[in-house]
Amino acid sequence: MKKVLSMMMVLLLFVGMLAGCTSNTAPTETKEPEALKMGLVVSTLNNPFFVTLKDGAEAKAKEIGAELIVLDSQNDPAKELANVEDLVTKKVAAILINPTDSDAVGSAIKLANEAKIPVITLDRGANAGEVVTHIASDNVAGGKMAGKFIVDKLGGSGKAVELEGIAGTSAARDRGQGFNEAVNGTGIEVVAKQTADFDRTKGLSVMENILQAQPEINAVFAHNDEMALGALKAIEASGREIMVVGFDATDDAVKAVEEGKLAATVAQQPDKIGSLGVEMADKVLKGESVDSFVPVDLKLVTK
Repeated sequence: MKKVLSMMMVLLLFVGMLAGCTSNTAPTETKEPEALKMGLVVSTLNNPFFVTLKDGAEAKAKEIGAELIVLDSQNDPAKELANVEDLVTKKVAAILINPTDSDAVGSAIKLANEAKIPVITLDRGANAGEVVTHIASDNVAGGKMAGKFIVDKLGGSGKAVELEGIAGTSAARDRGQGFNEAVNGTGIEVVAKQTADFDRTKGLSVMENILQAQPEINAVFAHNDEMALGALKAIEASGREIMVVGFDATDDAVKAVEEGKLAATVAQQPDKIGSLGVEMADKVLKGESVDSFVPVDLKLVTK
């Protein structure tokens, strides 16, 4: 009997040891790491250029496995500030912003600075707040490119109109600067200069008024393709022959160039601007250094 009891105790001890080993080697449940979360604040998604910029950013975010929250400011600085507040609340790791206005965006950037969230500006710069890098085309060089094209096509003399973008944006300021540097000292006279807010409908109405006021116009330089296409429509309706040069190389503009309606457009690469924004943000978050300005190449598109 004692022998039987001893054997049972040994058996129980052995079973217990097996159970202990099993519990020690059982796989533990692991959590999937959270995706890196970034925010992209776009001045307006009512412009094909910025839609392409957004697409480039989203493609790069998908490639690196990051989550990208895209918010539309609808060309309203107040909405822009609210969008950044929303991203700060969501605790994104980085904010990419395409400013509605280079001055007004300062408040939104400072808000992100206070939350220790790195900020990258795209296409348009900021005049206040701390930005780790700015990614854009050289807009001054692009304006010069357009101005030189007009000077060459007109043989160095003629009357030109400049349709300006949203006042206060770095893109409007720089493109205008480059254009005027190119035509100054030549026989080209800028007979009218008026803002149309980068908008096609406003480009149409502003150009209609200029056509009524100016009996002689040989060329129009618009700070973006949307205004250029609006101006082109007004010119076609008037029956006058006027050369129009745009900026951005949107699909509609390139098609108009191919059809011989638009003389030229300065090509940016908005998809690359958006893609580089996400790429630079990823580098910053990994502790890598980035340049304060990352330029994106330009070229002139003609028929």
